[in-house]
Amino acid sequence: MAGRGIRLARITLLAFTAALLAPRVMAFPLGGDQTVLPAGTEFSEEALARPRELFHSEAVGGHKSFLVNLGDLAFNSPAILGGKARQAEMSCGTCHVNGASNPKLFVPGASSRPGTFDTTSLVFNPKTFNSILDPVRIPSLRGARFLAPYGHDGRITSLRDFVYNVIVNEFAGPKPSDEVLDGLVAYINDIDFLPNPKIVPGGRLAVQVGDSERRGEKLFFKPFPRQAELSCAGCHIPSGTFNDQARHDVGSGGLVKTPTLLNANFNAPYFHDGRYDSYEQVVQHFDRVFDLGLTAQDTQDLVAYLNTVGDGERPFDKDGVVIRMKEVLELSSVLQVAIPTGNTAVVSLAVTGVGAELRELTEHIPDIRNASVGGQDERLAARTILKDLVLTLRRIDIDVSAGRIDDAMTEYRSFALLVNFDVPVALKKAEPWSLFNGNVHQSHYAALGRLLPAAGQQPQ
Repeated sequence: MAGRGIRLARITLLAFTAALLAPRVMAFPLGGDQTVLPAGTEFSEEALARPRELFHSEAVGGHKSFLVNLGDLAFNSPAILGGKARQAEMSCGTCHVNGASNPKLFVPGASSRPGTFDTTSLVFNPKTFNSILDPVRIPSLRGARFLAPYGHDGRITSLRDFVYNVIVNEFAGPKPSDEVLDGLVAYINDIDFLPNPKIVPGGRLAVQVGDSERRGEKLFFKPFPRQAELSCAGCHIPSGTFNDQARHDVGSGGLVKTPTLLNANFNAPYFHDGRYDSYEQVVQHFDRVFDLGLTAQDTQDLVAYLNTVGDGERPFDKDGVVIRMKEVLELSSVLQVAIPTGNTAVVSLAVTGVGAELRELTEHIPDIRNASVGGQDERLAARTILKDLVLTLRRIDIDVSAGRIDDAMTEYRSFALLVNFDVPVALKKAEPWSLFNGNVHQSHYAALGRLLPAAGQQPQ
């Protein structure tokens, strides 16, 4: 789902009534009454491009299952969390944007730097507070089915147990139902690595790479001078998705699990606590701790190799109507299964989640009272049809709760027909005057930035 974290677009009208021409706002800390979280919280809500999310079920020619779509709904729903996280409209997707990491996320008191997060902080669950600030790097979930054990220290062997722990213990959420937990696990397990044509099956480099990468690959397999039983490839096994599913002490503060190197170009900062910004710093750490005796050329070659292994095709997609409506269609499809069985819990989750997505879409289209952009007729039509969809979802929820299953299915069929045909057309017509337009988007967040304290200041 696209609606991740705090939906700042709720004050769209206020922002657009401010002056629209201003320098580009690169980061967007939160303050004032926009959030229950500490002032300076940054969720990267102003991003116009989103990490590409690839699903294994689709890659093999199939479709996402009911469970995967249910898990996607839950993953991006604040309702499964508790305390301040729910109040701030955070979800699992706030930290893991489209299953990737969120390198901009910063919460004062829970982060040491952008892209890190303390799961035992006082901010989200006082019961797990350990009296110290010890944030860990926010991991990507791509290829998670290959990356057990879970947690930065590999303390939990089961993904299901790990997800439960995150919800209940780290974010003070209620105990999830077995169905929702199954869905979350199915969703996470379905997220694929980005394809990398520079690597052939078995993890070796393809023929088109350069000499520096080839030299780096040899160094990667070379035994450490003072500990011949060790090598980079011994832990980051190329034939095993570049990890060994084990824990090691690499001089960074105790046992930590081996991270995969696949798609790692998009997973900075590095190390379990996010202490390093670049591969060069990582290589220098190992050189120092294990006395590798690397030359400047060796370091350069290893970095070139890591950049090649860590690459992937098309890591970002431009946010827009097509992506948003595809998500609405997929996520609302769970209603087709949940309504006939009278599954009120799943219907309510779907209505809430899809409704939030539709409301955020509405907020991406400026109100017609805003005369600073054109397309008033197109904007009115788009906002009207989106609001009608939200009302239809509410009627579905009411009908299912009252046991009127036939009426609910009639409403769902009407909803699905609109989502497949009329709505995409109306939204596409309004898109040039929406926040999906780069110029409108930039002006909106520049104006919004002037209304919030400390806007535009990157957390240090």
